[in-house]
Amino acid sequence: MSQENISTNFDVLVIGAGAAGLYTALCMNKKLKIGLITKETISISASDWAQGGIAAAISTDDSPALHVEDTIQAGVGLCDVDAVEFLAHQAPECISSLVNLGVAFDRNGKTLALTLEAAHSRHRVLHAADTTGREVVNTLTAQVLRRPNIQVIQKALALNLWLKPQGKQVRGISLFYQGRIQWIQADSVVLATGGGGQVFAQTTNPAVSTGDGVAMAWRAGVVLRDLEFVQFHPTALTKTGADRFLISEAVRGEGGHLVDDQGKRFVFDYHIKGELAPRDVVSRAIFNHLQKTAADPAIANVWLDMRPIPKEKIRQRFPNIIKVCERWGIDVFSEPIPVAPAAHYWMGGILTDMMNRTSIEGLYAVGETASTGVHGANRLASNSLLECIVFGRQMAKLQPSQSSNSPQINTQTINQGERTSFSSKEYTADNDTWKPQEEYLEFIRKNIPKLVWRSAGICREESRLEEAILTVKAWQKDFANLDLSKFLSSLQPLQGATFKLPSTVEKHLQIWAETQNLLDIALLILQSAAFRTESRGGHYRLDFPQTDPKWKAHTLVKEDRYWKSSL
Repeated sequence: MSQENISTNFDVLVIGAGAAGLYTALCMNKKLKIGLITKETISISASDWAQGGIAAAISTDDSPALHVEDTIQAGVGLCDVDAVEFLAHQAPECISSLVNLGVAFDRNGKTLALTLEAAHSRHRVLHAADTTGREVVNTLTAQVLRRPNIQVIQKALALNLWLKPQGKQVRGISLFYQGRIQWIQADSVVLATGGGGQVFAQTTNPAVSTGDGVAMAWRAGVVLRDLEFVQFHPTALTKTGADRFLISEAVRGEGGHLVDDQGKRFVFDYHIKGELAPRDVVSRAIFNHLQKTAADPAIANVWLDMRPIPKEKIRQRFPNIIKVCERWGIDVFSEPIPVAPAAHYWMGGILTDMMNRTSIEGLYAVGETASTGVHGANRLASNSLLECIVFGRQMAKLQPSQSSNSPQINTQTINQGERTSFSSKEYTADNDTWKPQEEYLEFIRKNIPKLVWRSAGICREESRLEEAILTVKAWQKDFANLDLSKFLSSLQPLQGATFKLPSTVEKHLQIWAETQNLLDIALLILQSAAFRTESRGGHYRLDFPQTDPKWKAHTLVKEDRYWKSSL
C-alpha cells in the first residue's frame, strides 16, 4: 500500500475508504481493476466514528414497511419513496452480508441485539457496543486488503475530476500522491468521500470531512441536490480542550435524560417525545433553551444524564463513551455530561439515481456524498451506515467495459514528453514568495468554519446568509489569485504525466486543496440556505419559521444555477 509508483489506468477508481467506499469496492466484479484512494490512512473516516449502529427491520414485531414509515416521517416530505422502500427492504439481507463478512454485532444469546433510537417506532438498531462504525470499517478493511484486484492508495488526495473534452463523460482524476500531481485514467469513478462537517466550527466529523467529493463534482458541472439540509447532532461533548466527541443517540434510547442547569428535562417543553424527538427538533430545543437561559449561548451547554440507565447496561453498551469521558475528567456514573449540538450529517449531496449514477456518464456517488433521496430533509438515526451498504452493493451491477472509450497512451512516450509538457510551467516557491500564501491559506481555513457556523448553523436568516455569501465570494477571488492557485489551474490533464512540487509547497498542498473545497461547499450551503425560504428538517430559517407546502420540492444546483424540482 506504500508503493510510490501506482498504475495510471484503472477500470474503476473509488475515492474514499469509509464504509461506502470499502463496501463498494468489495461488491464490484472481481475482474475489475480497482483503485481505492484515501487521503489519510484506510481506517480514518466518519464511518469509523459512527457509534449508534445500523438500522434494519429484522425483529418479529418489526417490518420494512414500518421502517419506511419512520424514515419518511423523519424526512419531512422530501424523501424519495422508491429509494426509501428499496433501502428498508434490502436492509435485512445486507445485515446478513455484513455478519457473513465477520462483523461482530452485539447479541442477546444467539439473537442479534437491537436498540431504540430517536424517531424509530421499533427496536431495530444493530450495534457493536458504542463503536459500531469502527467494527464495520475494520471488518471491511480486512476484506479489501485480501482482494488482489483492489489497489489501496493511501495518503493520496484526489484534486479534480478529469472529463473527456465534451465534458459529459468522466475520464479519471487528477491526484496528488507522494509529492507529485498526476492524472489517473479510469472508465468509472465512484465518489465516496463522506460529508463536509469541517465547514462548521462545531462538528462531530473527523478532520478529513471537508466535502471533497461534492466540491469536485460541482466544479465539473455535476448536478447537486438539497445542500441546505444539514443535521446537527444534539449531543456532542462540550468540554474545554476536547474534540466535539459525539455522545450517541443510543444513550437517550437506552434511557438517558437531557436536562438543563436546574435538572429539568426541558425538551418536553418543545416536543411530546422529549429526548427521543427527531434530531433537528432536539437540537433546536437545546439552541432555543440556551438562548433563553444562558448568559452566553454560544459557549453554553446542557447536560446528558446517563444515571437513569442501569450501571451494567452502561458498561455493556457504552464502553467507549465511558473511556472518552474519563479522559476529560467526567465520571458518567456520578455526574451528567456537558453537551451541545454540532454539525453531524449532510443530507444533501450529489444527485444520484438508484444505481448511484450522476448527471455525468461514468461518475457515481455512494454514501453521505450522494443524495439518493432516502433521507429527505432530515435523516432517520442509523440509516447512514445502512445507506452505504445498500447502495454500495448496487455497484456489483457495474460490469467490465467491453472496450474502453478512452485511448490507451504509451507510458514511455508520456515520460519522454514530460519535460516538454511542464518545462514552461515550473513553479518555484522560496520562503519569501510562499510564506504570504501559506499565511493566507491558514487564515481562510481558520475562518470559513466560524463564518458558516455563525451564518448557516442551527438557525439561519437572510441578512446573515447574504453577508456570508459576499464574504466567501471575496475569499474565493483572493484564493484564485494566489500564485499556487494560478499555477495548478494552468496544468493540463495528460495521462501518465507527473509533476513534482517544490518541497516548500508539497506539505501544504492538502491544505490548499481542502481550503478550495471548503470555500466551494461553504458557498453552496449558504446559497442553498438562502434560496429555500421556509423551515424544514435540518434547515431552519428564523425569518421563515414555518414549513411551506410550496417548498415541498428539492433544491437543485448546477454550477451557478439554483432551481426547484417537484417531487
